[in-house]
Amino acid sequence: MENLFDLPEEYQALRASVRSLADKKIQPFAHDVDANSRYPQEAFEALQGAGLAAAHVPTEYGGDGADALGVVIIIEEVARVCASSSLIPAVNKLGSVPLILGGSPEQQKRWLTPLAQGKGFSYCLSESEAGSDAASMKTKAVRKGDGWVLNGSKKWISNAGVSEFYTVLASTEPEKGAKGITAFIVEKSDPGLSFGAPEKKMGFKGSPTREVYLDNVEIGDDRRISEIGAGFSLAMKTLDHTRITIAAQALGIAQGAFEVATKYAHERKQFGKPIFDFQAVQFMLADMAMEIAAARQLTYAAASKSENSASDLTFFSAASKCYATDVAMKVTTDAVQVLGGYGYVSDYPVERMMRDAKLTQIYEGTNQVQRLVMARNLNSLL
Repeated sequence: MENLFDLPEEYQALRASVRSLADKKIQPFAHDVDANSRYPQEAFEALQGAGLAAAHVPTEYGGDGADALGVVIIIEEVARVCASSSLIPAVNKLGSVPLILGGSPEQQKRWLTPLAQGKGFSYCLSESEAGSDAASMKTKAVRKGDGWVLNGSKKWISNAGVSEFYTVLASTEPEKGAKGITAFIVEKSDPGLSFGAPEKKMGFKGSPTREVYLDNVEIGDDRRISEIGAGFSLAMKTLDHTRITIAAQALGIAQGAFEVATKYAHERKQFGKPIFDFQAVQFMLADMAMEIAAARQLTYAAASKSENSASDLTFFSAASKCYATDVAMKVTTDAVQVLGGYGYVSDYPVERMMRDAKLTQIYEGTNQVQRLVMARNLNSLL
């Protein structure tokens, strides 16, 4: 019987290619990127040069046309050595999926083409008082002639200030609540767009997270994505597809920590033998391997459902994000434990991986929200 759970050769080749690039051109800079809280420019150049920074962009717009599973593998392999760098392809997909789902062919050509050429694309949904409750956003877009004027601010925006383009969700009819939200594209060069200072974060220090301010930003109606009032629905559909990239990111972080811990356990000797020979350590590593394998199967299944827009995508997207990120937190914490005192200092990467893993449980919807999403979509499994 054909093994249904082996990746086809083209995906195996993609993994090998990305892993080689990550090991040679991204991993050597990962510690410095984290220690100095700087943008991973080396990773961007390597990814862009290999066509991996926005591989999801269709070929007709200059992209690689990678499917959902291909993007997952790219993000997973980059996150294995540097989580901050993995946000380059992840954020580019997040910011542009609304355009792919709801934009016109003219809009897609206009903004996806430069995205494939290296112009970043960020996603502006969250606000200071509108995180999990995104529908309570205060940012407004008001009609002015044939265009719009945007005012407000967006919080926790990944790669803000680096990206050239921003998908901004704004309230156009506040009295309608979620049904009065519309999506727009704002460009970095638009007058009135500015950025706050970079946040001082626990992890993912190489990805700038900043507030985005919109002060009387005037744009034409050609910047509107989809119909007026369709923005919230478009935002939720976007997250169905992009939560899986966070699962992939968590999967890569966990894999990287597992590899470091396993190698260390074979090299570190106590009481005259490698600590791997002690059953307590063996059980920890066995649990890591088991949980990573399970997370990988769930994440890849979710990617397949994303590509096919399956009826149970919402459940699987939330489940993969929730499970894989919980696994990443546990695996990285245990990896620090395996390394003992060495795990707690920055000479080894597992403490960075543990700090990075924590964010994956929080952003693109906390894991508590993911469990709500799963519960509300149980019928898709019946």
